[in-house]
Amino acid sequence: MAAWISSATGPMTTHFWGPMANWGLAGSGMYDAALKGPEIINERMAATQVLYSGLFVRFAWAVQPRNYILASCHTANVLAQSNQLRRWVSHKMESDPANAPAAIQTVGGALGAAGVLIAGSMLVRKPLQSALVNMQAGVLSKIAAHPAGPFYIHFWAPNFKWALSINNLMDYNRPTDQISLSMTSALTATGLIFMRWSFVITPVNYSLFFVNLALSTSSGYHLARKVKADFIDKK
Repeated sequence: MAAWISSATGPMTTHFWGPMANWGLAGSGMYDAALKGPEIINERMAATQVLYSGLFVRFAWAVQPRNYILASCHTANVLAQSNQLRRWVSHKMESDPANAPAAIQTVGGALGAAGVLIAGSMLVRKPLQSALVNMQAGVLSKIAAHPAGPFYIHFWAPNFKWALSINNLMDYNRPTDQISLSMTSALTATGLIFMRWSFVITPVNYSLFFVNLALSTSSGYHLARKVKADFIDKK
C-alpha cells in the first residue's frame, strides 16, 4: 500500500487525480441514466464524448507514466454516453416521431464520418509523416517529427477536446431545465484538474492546457446558469 501511495501514479500525484476527475464524466452519465429523464440528454455532447473518450483510451496508453486509471474511466464513459445516446434515440422516436429519423441520421452521420476520418488518418499517418520529415523543410519537418505533433495521439486526443467546448458554445442559450447539473459539474472539474495535469506528463502538453482552460470556462458558464436557475432564482 505504501509503495502504491508513493508511486508515480499514486494518490499523492496529479497523475492520479486528473484521471479520477474523468470518472465524473462516466459517473454523471450513469447517474443521469438512473435518476433523470431523457429530456436532459444533449445528444451532440453525448456523441462527442463517445469519440473523445475513445481517443483518450489510446492517449492513456501512450503517455508516460502509462495511466490505467485514465484508460478505464474513459472506457466507462464510452459505455455510459453510448447508453445515453440509446436513451435519447428511444425518447426521440416516442416524443417526436415525425422529426426523429432526420435528427438520428444527423448524429449517426457525424459519428460515422468521424470514425472514417480517424481510420483514414491512421492508414496514412506513417508514410505521410516520413515524407514530411525527410523533406527537411525546416519548421514543417520539425512539427511533423515532434512527439506531441499532429502525427501522434498526444496531439489529437487533447485537441479533440475542443469539440466539447464548441458544443458548450453552441448551447450557450440552452434552456436550463435541459441542462444536466451532474454533467456540467463533471466537465468543469475535469477541465480545471487537467489544466494542471498537462504540465506533469511527458511530453508537457500546452495544447492540453489551453483546451482544458476553454472547457472549464465554457462548462462553468452552463454550471453557473444551472445553479442560478435551480437554487437562486427559485428561492
